[in-house]
Amino acid sequence: MTSITSRITVRLQPRASRDEILGLNEEGALRVRVKAPPVDGAANEALVQLLAKTLGIRKGSVTLVSGATARNKIIEVEGLTAVELRTRLIDP
Repeated sequence: MTSITSRITVRLQPRASRDEILGLNEEGALRVRVKAPPVDGAANEALVQLLAKTLGIRKGSVTLVSGATARNKIIEVEGLTAVELRTRLIDP
């Protein structure tokens, strides 16, 4: 049996006043702000934690696939279809 995985593009803004998901931008990427600075992977870790909490899944199911040092990132989520992912993040 194969596990369900979905991917989403994220535009991350570190050093924000609070952790929040803002919705989609013009390019279709999910806009996310985190308080953590982009130092030693802190912002990436905060992103993974925020997405896992918002989606109601364990942190280990959220993986940063690419963009570790860029603002635009690709995140892979195990256990959710693309529709479930979109519903939980964008259309709550």
